[in-house]
Amino acid sequence: MSETMSISTPDGAFEAYVAVPEGSGPWPGVVVIQEIFGVNQIVRTAADRLAKLGYLAVAPDLFWRQEPGVQLTDKSEAEWAHGFKLMQGFDFDKGMEDIQASITAVRGDARCTGKVATVGYCLGGQLAYLASTRTDVDASVGYYGVAIDKRLDEADRIKTPLLLHIATEDEYSSPEARDKIIAALKDKPGVEIETYQDTNHAFAREGGAHYNRFHAKLADARTAIFLTKTLTEPAEA
Repeated sequence: MSETMSISTPDGAFEAYVAVPEGSGPWPGVVVIQEIFGVNQIVRTAADRLAKLGYLAVAPDLFWRQEPGVQLTDKSEAEWAHGFKLMQGFDFDKGMEDIQASITAVRGDARCTGKVATVGYCLGGQLAYLASTRTDVDASVGYYGVAIDKRLDEADRIKTPLLLHIATEDEYSSPEARDKIIAALKDKPGVEIETYQDTNHAFAREGGAHYNRFHAKLADARTAIFLTKTLTEPAEA
């Protein structure tokens, strides 16, 4: 089942897509963080998939300050240009405030256990990383996050478990950037890094030019294990 949620901030309210698991709950929550194309069908499908695993999945419209409700695809040059323009105009500090507001809203939902993770893709992969340093989220997962190498000054502020999926042939992240990320984070407590050989950016975007079914399913399986471990299993004494 799907529905919408309104999330309030001091600057106004924005909408989020909500995928609700079957049954009565309560369930752990997951904030699904969009790519540059907005909360489109790909993002909603990712939320639906998490709901089938037993998570209250919420995908907030993080471009609401620029263009509420934008839904683009990766099928035309015009849509790519539109998405890049939105990313270039994106205020990361305000965006992180919106992610914190989303985490708070999900955690306060009566159907949520109180445990909440973020799962993000591309732009959302960077934001998931930042969620581990700037928010009170319980865990974060980033798929092929862009420009994380430029945010490593925040690495010492990682407070909660973090899983990063990194493509070795990512066209938006050079080998040097990838190696820098791995070197800075691999020994951080609670950080897990998985690399995917011979895969490009957006390897988990089904229907996309670089979709790799094997590695997408592998990454999703690893994410499922990570979320179970961090959101549903009892903490070790």
